[in-house]
Amino acid sequence: MPSCLVCERPIEPFLSFGQMPLADAFVDPARPADEFFFDLAIGLCEGCGTVQLCERVPDAYMFHDAYAYYSSTSVGMRRHFTAYAADVRRRLHAVRAPFVVEIGCNDGILLESFAAAGIRHLGIDPAGNVVAEAVRKGLHVQQAFFSARMAANVASAHGRADAIVAANVICHVADIHSVFDGVQRLLGPAGIFVFEDPYIGAILDSTAVDQIYDEHVFYFSVSAVRRIAEMHGLELVDVAPQAVHGGELRYYLRHRGAQTPSAAVADWIEREQATGLAGPRAYRQFADRAGRIRDELRATIVRRVASGQRIAGYGATAKSSTIINYAGLGPGEIEFIADVTPTKQGKLTPGAHIPVRPPEHFRSHYPDYAVLFAWNHEREIREKEAAFETQGGRWITYVPAVTVGPPACSASQA
Repeated sequence: MPSCLVCERPIEPFLSFGQMPLADAFVDPARPADEFFFDLAIGLCEGCGTVQLCERVPDAYMFHDAYAYYSSTSVGMRRHFTAYAADVRRRLHAVRAPFVVEIGCNDGILLESFAAAGIRHLGIDPAGNVVAEAVRKGLHVQQAFFSARMAANVASAHGRADAIVAANVICHVADIHSVFDGVQRLLGPAGIFVFEDPYIGAILDSTAVDQIYDEHVFYFSVSAVRRIAEMHGLELVDVAPQAVHGGELRYYLRHRGAQTPSAAVADWIEREQATGLAGPRAYRQFADRAGRIRDELRATIVRRVASGQRIAGYGATAKSSTIINYAGLGPGEIEFIADVTPTKQGKLTPGAHIPVRPPEHFRSHYPDYAVLFAWNHEREIREKEAAFETQGGRWITYVPAVTVGPPACSASQA
């Protein structure tokens, strides 16, 4: 039985997917290789209330010099990160010549705003290809995994940080205590640690089963973040919801006693207690709904393919790997998946081996239906691909439930 990464108590899964591939391990059709599979299962530690994967994949398998995800490919995410940087800068307004460190900076989409404002910064990321892109932009970036030892080295070389930031990264790190230890060492006495990740409450509310994959080791609640922070001399002082990736929370932490926590912290914890996020019932119900969505999505697609209709996908996301393999879909059901990321185009999706094509291919080969795998970018995609609907194409979505969009004529009359 696996042990909790936070408190080391035994945990049992409430949802198992079986053997799954790495979500971002796209396959080169010219050089097929043996794929790595692991037992994807998620559990709740009833001791500390932390939700986490039951089997962890070694970091080096996921974060390397051919990392598939570049943050800057989405216009919507660029806007979000510009606002994120502005939020942090407001909290540093009284600091003269601040120093900002980002954990998991990817291609520098967040750091760019700090650099443009003349703020001293350092990005840390283990993936060589995205680090190279950030360096190309003129950003100060170091290729490494963030840890307590690495944080001590940064503090020695550059001084302590006035702000440490992260986005969709802290939930990736299995050695969570090393991360928080590192933050505690690197953060200046009046500094602030700000990070945002998918919120387990939002995942349960929308039955976003595809948020579960190898990179997402943790699925944080406010209560869990506060508990982990306290274990390392840090204090959760504020919480703010973010309308990205299906619902995230942004957490603000300082050294214990540096700031009185806002009312939002107590409000969120009270809400979690009322909705049962610390107990098993909500998670068992989620698992039941997830199974129904899997079965209904597969039936919806198979039925249309059997009647001679063509189905494609849009967004070869890490999330799509989970739902595609969970539902047993392949190139016989989904002809191809359109994606804007050049490093994914021309490759095959993990496990299912569905071809990935650029959006231009989608526009020249319109299917009858398109499964919107990148549902967290729905508005941006549907605006960009409005002609698909105009010409009679229909979107299939599955979060929070399986739906098939109405024909264009019906939508225009609504």
